[in-house]
Amino acid sequence: MGPPHCQAEAMKRTTKQKAIRYTLYGIFIGAVGVTALLADWGKISNSFFNTEIAAEMFPEVLTTAARNTIIYTMFAFVFGFVLALVLALMKLSTIRPYRYVSITYIEIFRGLPALVTISLVAFAIPIMFQGVRIPGGTLGQGAIGLGIVAAAYMAETIRAGIEAVPRGQMEAARSLGMSWGKAMTFIILPQAFRIIIPPLTNELVLLIKDTSLFFVLGTTIESKELTKFGRDLMTAKFNGTPLTVVALVYLAITLPMTYLVSRLEKRTAAAR
Repeated sequence: MGPPHCQAEAMKRTTKQKAIRYTLYGIFIGAVGVTALLADWGKISNSFFNTEIAAEMFPEVLTTAARNTIIYTMFAFVFGFVLALVLALMKLSTIRPYRYVSITYIEIFRGLPALVTISLVAFAIPIMFQGVRIPGGTLGQGAIGLGIVAAAYMAETIRAGIEAVPRGQMEAARSLGMSWGKAMTFIILPQAFRIIIPPLTNELVLLIKDTSLFFVLGTTIESKELTKFGRDLMTAKFNGTPLTVVALVYLAITLPMTYLVSRLEKRTAAAR
């Protein structure tokens, strides 16, 4: 135990910290209470939780909007992942032009807003190259535009995962007579992917939300994603309930995935 005056100082600090904590709790509870008393719950319920309007959204909000959102996300993720893998390997290459191309791509498309990239793919390419059209309509244009942006971020994640694998793994594989390509494919990449699964899952969650940018492409009734579906219905009904329902559907999709990410991160940390 320390001297009496040190113990007294420690007790004062603890008491002060408790007082600050309880004060903050009190302020929070008071703010919530005042808000609850002043809010017009009838108007809020009618404007954002109208059960009649919510019921009208089913099953289309799931069978059309949510389905399209998931399809757009998966196409963008697969395209972005393949491109990101190529970019990551190019950045790790000993050939300078490959590294320069990869670095330039990553810096440009991490700096551009996703909406700008999607617009460039959908509208600028047909103008610059007359007669050239991205196949697949909204799905093709949006998935490629969003995948281009996602690839810039995933490439850095994949590169970091590859570099996290001990160099001795590559040296051991080469000493056994494996080529660089085989060693990378069968030894390095499988270990790297186990490391980068959590951040890649995070990127998938971000892509789910970024599909809301597809509104700029123009959509039909059959091709609307969740946000466009909810916004159009909100405008038609002049009520915020459609966006509330859409938000809940987004959460139903993303919350299990974010929970999975946290579990994977804990398992990865424990394995290390």
